[in-house]
Amino acid sequence: MYKIGDTIKGKITGIQKYGIFVAVDNEYTGLIHISEISNAFVKNIEDYISPDELIEARIIEIDEENKHLKLSIKNFNSAEEFINAKRGFKTLKENLKPWMDEKLAEINSK
Repeated sequence: MYKIGDTIKGKITGIQKYGIFVAVDNEYTGLIHISEISNAFVKNIEDYISPDELIEARIIEIDEENKHLKLSIKNFNSAEEFINAKRGFKTLKENLKPWMDEKLAEINSK
């Protein structure tokens, strides 16, 4: 049914310190390990995702016997799509230009 590399849609059913649980369909569940969330250090998973949120992820491993998928959202979308989609980057998206303008003004005033 599923293949490694497939993109799935699911609903976040739980968040633990080590990863995100995802309901994929009536048969399969998934786990996004904390190491598969971002290339950057992830201190708090809830900076990236919320319970009950719908998510797209890529399948990186399949356990057919237990109907379990290991998933990844790391490197999933382009940076702009990731910034638009994830709560944890809203501050960056909203403030990047003003921060850059402020820093450039500081540099130019020297």
